[in-house]
Amino acid sequence: MSSSFQRYLSEFVGTAFLLATVVGSGIMAESLSGGNVAMALLGNTLATAGILVVLITMLGPVSGAHFNPAVTFIFMIKKEITLQDGAVYFLCQCFGGMLGVVVAHLMFDLEVFQASTKLRSGNAQWFSEWVATFGLLLTILATIKVKKESVAMSVGLYIAAAYWFTASTSFANPAVTIARSFSDTFSGIFPAHAPAFIIAQLFGALAALLVFNVLFSKSSESQ
Repeated sequence: MSSSFQRYLSEFVGTAFLLATVVGSGIMAESLSGGNVAMALLGNTLATAGILVVLITMLGPVSGAHFNPAVTFIFMIKKEITLQDGAVYFLCQCFGGMLGVVVAHLMFDLEVFQASTKLRSGNAQWFSEWVATFGLLLTILATIKVKKESVAMSVGLYIAAAYWFTASTSFANPAVTIARSFSDTFSGIFPAHAPAFIIAQLFGALAALLVFNVLFSKSSESQ
């Protein structure tokens, strides 16, 4: 069993790599797409989905590969992670995400510390984040239940799809949302718009847990 330090480091490093990929691939995609936003989003999508499969596969056995406070929040409710571990996971995810953004900026020779000016607000965006996070958590919970070894691929494929079927391009992660508010690049979000995204994400995660509990209740399984 992994030590506490190993689990915390896993969440920190994993979230840092996730954000370095999300932001870095967004910068690269935008610079190579010649103004074609669809092509830029496609490049951003493929890189993000790919790194999720890699990170969850290699770090899942260490920390559970949450890399997402909404995921940790749900596993705390399920009492599969302690309050203390959950709190430290939150911190590692948020600070790891910020480091990932800094690394992306340094790799592309951009100003290290930025505040995004990209506006992402309104009912459609907020509902999209609810839907995106609901789907992500349901994917995680249900796949763990029915075929645990497929979680990495399922999450990667879900995020790839959700980038395209949600109006918000599926942040679905409070740590990602916070970190992306400090990058004035393709992947950014105006800092004042981040709290509403986070609220929608947490409610989406809770709804997923409720639906999962109904779908996989003992009474349902016995029928």
